[in-house]
Amino acid sequence: MFTGLIIELGEVASLQKGDASARLSVKGSEVAGDAALGDSIAVDGVCLTVVGIEREVLSFDASYETLRSTTLGSLRRGDRVNLEPSLKPTSKLGGHFVTGHVEDAGKIRSRKTAGNAVRIEIEAPHSVLDYLVEKGSVAVDGISLTVVEVLKDAFSVVIIPHTAKLTTIGFKGAGDAVNLEPDILGKYVAKFLRKGGDSDASLLSALKKSGFI
Repeated sequence: MFTGLIIELGEVASLQKGDASARLSVKGSEVAGDAALGDSIAVDGVCLTVVGIEREVLSFDASYETLRSTTLGSLRRGDRVNLEPSLKPTSKLGGHFVTGHVEDAGKIRSRKTAGNAVRIEIEAPHSVLDYLVEKGSVAVDGISLTVVEVLKDAFSVVIIPHTAKLTTIGFKGAGDAVNLEPDILGKYVAKFLRKGGDSDASLLSALKKSGFI
């Protein structure tokens, strides 16, 4: 489990592809310095398991499904990636709960300056859009962001200078692909409603049983 608050911008050291998997190595001194074999690290929002550590370089195995459904398969040596270690009992709970299980990839449609911030519009499939609400949360390349507007085939977010400086969203532009993960709470609520719990009482009961409230 993660919060979507990026700890460090890492750098891809290598991506070695096999027939059905790949070995990804990423340089990140801060995250690597506190990592151990078997730890979960979010790389551009994708939860991966540490299988090797060599000084400042972390290695991960990625399955064919991960390569197919995320942007990891297109990474090249020297690319920058967002890194976040999983939550610890002592971690501050900023951002929102992020699982690191990317729902789908989207594409940046536009970015426009708005004062000292940047408004970014992202094309997204309905597998993501169906769970987004205005002022709700979404993870974009693992970054916890607030949804500003939900459109027919896209949504928008606003990036403050601090986020732009410390994450990949600061230098990505129109046409660039991004990993998307909607808020897990929205997915659970939608499932309960689809199963017939469409009354307020049924929904309230389901949420209590699941431990959300």
